[in-house]
Amino acid sequence: MTAERMNGKELAATKHAEMKVRVSELAKSGIVPGLAVILVGDDQASQTYVRSKQKMCEKVGIHSILKHLPADTTEEVLLSHIDELNNDPEIDGILVQLPLPKQISEQAVIEAISPEKDVDGFHPINIGKMMTGEKTFLPCTPHGIIELLKASEVQIAGSHAVVVGRSNIVGKPVGQLLLNEHATVTYCHSRTVDLRAITTQADILVVAVGIAKLIKKEDIKPGAVIIDVGMNRDENGKLCGDVDFDDVEDIASHITPVPGGVGPMTITMLLENTIESALNRS
Repeated sequence: MTAERMNGKELAATKHAEMKVRVSELAKSGIVPGLAVILVGDDQASQTYVRSKQKMCEKVGIHSILKHLPADTTEEVLLSHIDELNNDPEIDGILVQLPLPKQISEQAVIEAISPEKDVDGFHPINIGKMMTGEKTFLPCTPHGIIELLKASEVQIAGSHAVVVGRSNIVGKPVGQLLLNEHATVTYCHSRTVDLRAITTQADILVVAVGIAKLIKKEDIKPGAVIIDVGMNRDENGKLCGDVDFDDVEDIASHITPVPGGVGPMTITMLLENTIESALNRS
């Protein structure tokens, strides 16, 4: 058995074509979805992510602006920029690229963004709505994972989903979204005793810890669906995930490659949230 590759790049391209049509329809009503991205400092990875987001915005017709602030920007100054964007009627979504410099509280920044423009889905109000199953902006990477599973016709309801990782950005919310889809969910983390004993029970295994090739074939159940959220470099400098792809490909039923799996879906769901926000003001 060779696992079916869950191609996030292809699914993202399909969704981009659909978004372009939706944006075109909105334009007939005089509304152009607007996304503002704030980048603080000169982190190379962050700059790369921001360029990708701007490129995708242009592709589907979303108006995007970038506020690039110096690394020594104070929290007060950053919050003033957010407040300005909160009150800008042409901006539907606000994204502050993480990580931020040490002098700025990420939580203060997240809470400063209006919940109605929180297209990252991190505001406590939107997280609360997600927890109770209300319609809201969902965190982009977890939402993209659910879309990948559904597009691959993976049975979520009734499945045992194991999430390795408990970050606020991926681990916790993806577990909640899987629960919302009626999976039975187990969380694992750095203090889990006998990780393998739990991961080998998983029908759906989501790994988001940032440790290259942590999960081997001995760690998964034959036929499991593997979602690899990791983005690492191996000893040769090659991009790889948290799962040893070559080792598990012949055991899993479905698997996301790195790159080209979960990554493209993250930006795609960000764009979708921005369009939804624009629809809310139409």
